[in-house]
Amino acid sequence: MIAGMVVLASTDAVSKHLTLSFAVIQILWVRFVVFAGVGTFMALRKNGFQGLRTKRPVAQVARAVILNLANFIFVYSLSQMPMADAHSIMAIAPLLITAASVPLLGEVVGVRRWAAIAVGFVGMLIILRPGIGVFDPVSLVPLAGACCFASYTILTKVISRDDAPETTLFYTGVIGFILMSLVVPFFWTEASPVDWFWLAVAGFGGTLAHVFIIVALHMAPASALQPFNYTMLVWATVLGFLVFGDLPDMWTVTGAGVIVASGLYAWYRERVRQ
Repeated sequence: MIAGMVVLASTDAVSKHLTLSFAVIQILWVRFVVFAGVGTFMALRKNGFQGLRTKRPVAQVARAVILNLANFIFVYSLSQMPMADAHSIMAIAPLLITAASVPLLGEVVGVRRWAAIAVGFVGMLIILRPGIGVFDPVSLVPLAGACCFASYTILTKVISRDDAPETTLFYTGVIGFILMSLVVPFFWTEASPVDWFWLAVAGFGGTLAHVFIIVALHMAPASALQPFNYTMLVWATVLGFLVFGDLPDMWTVTGAGVIVASGLYAWYRERVRQ
């Protein structure tokens, strides 16, 4: 899981650099070319053509569309703000998932975890700082991405009851590739061999990170791995400083700390309940 976070943060750094020269759509198109190829190979290798059949076609399409939207929003936010700031706001996603699991999955969330969710939102407000003259509307972009990612995760849990992971990976990659292919001609920019190298690095890096995460989830329960998701903030901060010279301000660090502490407490309470 930590390896997945390192690769994902590195891919974000490459993507942020690429946004200086290329549209977000073109960057994501290359990523989904690789994703579709890997997903198709894994699904066919597992169960042949049976691995391409889904019992939840509508949910699979909806999930893939939402993931596309989340990817677009987040890569766009990287082009507009420092990596650490974007990842600090995105860190609210696990708490959004916990809150949404009540009405959408019928899960039970106790008073203490609801309190952790509320404190997490306070941490987000510390980062956004609305109404005190320093609020930047672009900060709402990664928040929208966090909402999309939470929806995507909830749908993943629903789909996992009927479809194999390889089938879900196939539909995620292929639908993403189709959607990006429909619009990428309108945003296409000619790339040099060096540019294609970095576009390919972003594509393979994003896919490799998801493979690491999937392997981790097969080796250990998701609840045991959740805290390691927050290591992404460390890698994003380090890479943001080394590559772009960006460091988060005191308010962002404080707010991120509150969000992470809330998320870890919610995770701890869930472990106690189980």
